[in-house]
Amino acid sequence: MTTILTAGDHFVLNSLLVDRLRTAAPTATYRELTLPWPVEPFGDVAEVREASGTEEQLITALRGVDICVTQMAPLTERVLEASPDLRLFCVSRGGPVNANIEAATRHGVAVCFAPGRNATATAEHTVALMTAAARRVPATHADLAAGTWRGDYYMFEKVGPELEGSTVGIVGYGAIGSRVARILRGFGAHVLVADPYARARDVAPDELTDLADLMRRSTFVTVHARATPATEGLISRELVDLMPTGGVLVNCARGSLVDYDAVCDALDAGKLFGAAFDVFPREPVPADSRLLTTPNIVMTPHLAGASKQTALNAASIVASEVAGFLAGEPLAHCANPEVLARLQ
Repeated sequence: MTTILTAGDHFVLNSLLVDRLRTAAPTATYRELTLPWPVEPFGDVAEVREASGTEEQLITALRGVDICVTQMAPLTERVLEASPDLRLFCVSRGGPVNANIEAATRHGVAVCFAPGRNATATAEHTVALMTAAARRVPATHADLAAGTWRGDYYMFEKVGPELEGSTVGIVGYGAIGSRVARILRGFGAHVLVADPYARARDVAPDELTDLADLMRRSTFVTVHARATPATEGLISRELVDLMPTGGVLVNCARGSLVDYDAVCDALDAGKLFGAAFDVFPREPVPADSRLLTTPNIVMTPHLAGASKQTALNAASIVASEVAGFLAGEPLAHCANPEVLARLQ
């Protein structure tokens, strides 16, 4: 008999996970643990990042458990040492940052994840932020809600660019970036792409370029690269300075990718028209952050992927992985596939 722990939270609910899993593993025994995210922000837990809950909670819940399905639970060295029955740890998010992959491999635990689960939601949010920054939507709404009719925003020097006819640079052309491109082409924008892996994907030859050229030519720039040591500070001060005057920069990927001080300086100097961020160097944003006082920055609290479809997709993807694992089939998205040969 297989025992499965669903360690859900207030977004990817245990009820969603169990509903999908019962089809994949109808004879399994189920246990549930509810983690506090997003009521409480995620953070570092021991050696893993972006986790919710504690090692003690998970160690207790994993006693006698074969498979754990979660979004945010911390799979650490300590948790692994205390969970000898665990064979599969499914992370229902785009990357298993809350799992110690090296330790899991040593302990013989396969780790899978759910890439693309929030691709549509994040792409739609990205375009919404672009238009919100270009049309000053938050500022004009706040003025109107406070009883002030700001007709001066119609002055030529205060209006922003349109997407139609503009060049939009997309940094990273994976599941999200490619969807953003598809939406923007529908707006009538000219798309440029900078991604060293994009040549094998469906990118027109005139759309593919290097990062510096993209920054130099793009009125709008949107970042969709994955956060790695190699991409930290990818959008540097030098690249921000290359953007055309009146440009708009958007980041819905990770805060580590962009030099935020450089963006604030460019906005203060009038070099950039606007910026929009869903992710930040520190989350929550500190009260003394320049981002809170620099003009024409649109901000949302790391919720670009927050849609009902994202949560449903996440549950469906990991349930499919559990079904394949129990059937002895290869996993579609395994971070350490070498473990599978030892388990099956």
